[in-house]
Amino acid sequence: MSVVLAYKNFAANRNISHIGLGVAAINTAKVLRREGIEAHVWPIVNSSELRTRLEATPAKDVIISAPWIPSNELMKLADDFPETQFAVNCHSNVGFLQADRNGVKLVRELMELETGTHNIHLAGNSRRFCNWVQAAFFAPCTYLPNLYYLDSNATKHRQMAFSGGTLRIGIFGATRPLKNLMSAAAAALEIARGQRASLELWMSGGRAEGGGETVLAAVKEMLEGLPDVKLMLNGWQSWPKFRQLVRHMHLLLQPSYTESFNMVTADGVAEGVASVVSEAVDWAPDYWKADVDDVLDVARVGRQILNDHRAAQDGLQALQSYVEDGLIAYRKFLTN
Repeated sequence: MSVVLAYKNFAANRNISHIGLGVAAINTAKVLRREGIEAHVWPIVNSSELRTRLEATPAKDVIISAPWIPSNELMKLADDFPETQFAVNCHSNVGFLQADRNGVKLVRELMELETGTHNIHLAGNSRRFCNWVQAAFFAPCTYLPNLYYLDSNATKHRQMAFSGGTLRIGIFGATRPLKNLMSAAAAALEIARGQRASLELWMSGGRAEGGGETVLAAVKEMLEGLPDVKLMLNGWQSWPKFRQLVRHMHLLLQPSYTESFNMVTADGVAEGVASVVSEAVDWAPDYWKADVDDVLDVARVGRQILNDHRAAQDGLQALQSYVEDGLIAYRKFLTN
């Protein structure tokens, strides 16, 4: 009997790669396996596929990434597999749920299902989310954070020093208003001007959501016609190839309004690239954090990190500590 990390395989029927949930799952599984815990990642289309796979390969614990399985179907799974513990792990903090009305509905229903069953659990990958659930609804919420796998090469990476020429800054991730991309792009421009450098501003292309097209259009309007400034749109690609791209950045900007982990910042750490983040990315070093509504503060923190050769190493140590703490939470859940 093993642990299964199941996430919705959007790409199977919509030709869309919601790669974040899959990347989070494989990283978590690799960390758990390194610790001697048998873990598998199952991309699934619906609850019927999950049922079929469980019938063929029973599992002690199934951790479902994000609330998306209808409550009646989850209840039927719990009834039919009474020896399996099912946890639905919310992958976002409270603020992001404003973009997912159905997710909010399912979270409310999960609280009732946990009360009425012995093997359904609401979980969150953010302590802030779990603390809110407990305080606002007096309901349990299991903390199951993202675990990020760092191999031996991660400790060998060093921050790419910027010594003139073209400054490469990455603002990666899905194009959504809550990612605060306009402020990040504005800060990148100020950093390049202060360094008297040409700027390549790299952004993810091909996945604009919930007003993201408007955000991208505004960024293009701000940068249009500026000398020595290039906006580089990187199409959605496999995670290994994305990591290679991140490795060639001098700096990442991730000043999101709300987050529960931020995979891009962790990818940067693994590749020796530091990030400017918001307070929402609570595991990152404190001096990486900027006021998200103050573009000049984002730029100030960016300049500081850009000229600090130890910044990426500090991020690595912070991420290692976060993963070690997260393993304690998983062991607690898996041994119950």
